Amino acid sequence: MSTPTRTRASRKSPAERSVEISDAARRLALDDGLAALTLRSIAARTGVTPALVAHYHPNMDALVADTFDVIVAAEIEEVAHLLAALPGPRERLGALLDTLLDGSRDDVTVVWVEAWAIGRRNDALAASVRRQMDAWQGVVQGVIEQGVAEAGFETDDAAATAWQLLGMVDGLNAQALVRWGDASDRGSLIHRAVEGMLGLERGALSATRTASGGRRTTT
Repeated sequence: MSTPTRTRASRKSPAERSVEISDAARRLALDDGLAALTLRSIAARTGVTPALVAHYHPNMDALVADTFDVIVAAEIEEVAHLLAALPGPRERLGALLDTLLDGSRDDVTVVWVEAWAIGRRNDALAASVRRQMDAWQGVVQGVIEQGVAEAGFETDDAAATAWQLLGMVDGLNAQALVRWGDASDRGSLIHRAVEGMLGLERGALSATRTASGGRRTTT
């Protein structure tokens, strides 16, 4: 009986191989969630052995944390770029709510939800989650502070308002993952709530969408 031959992984430099493994982990997390990241699954996605993955990334907790960081930092950068193209804080806050609640980022929502759970046992991941939550709060707080200065937003604590807003977004998105409630109402519900929080008239945050519809353009 003949023995099937095993295809050897192509030879690459250590830097190239490390980047390849990290990218495979990122794509796997977006496809199947952070819980899917194991030596075996990453090796299968990369086309190498689990031992080779462990050689380049000997600390699995750190690889999971790094993967989370890469995914969330890319989303923050993309959303910040989207907001920068809009004319004012009302349009920016409306577009921010729309793009975070339109369902196009559910893969990243899964990553966040699993990170909060897995982070209880993974200190490196917990630190990454806190860092990226601070980064998101900074984006939202900046829009709110500009709105107070230029667009009639009413709050004496932009940081707390940003924290509350993100909590609502996270909760609605987590509920949508299990199809609880009417997902199509998420945007209008939070628009009304945030308008109330900021002392704005009804419909003030119904921003004109960008040509891309505010949806993600990168993967």
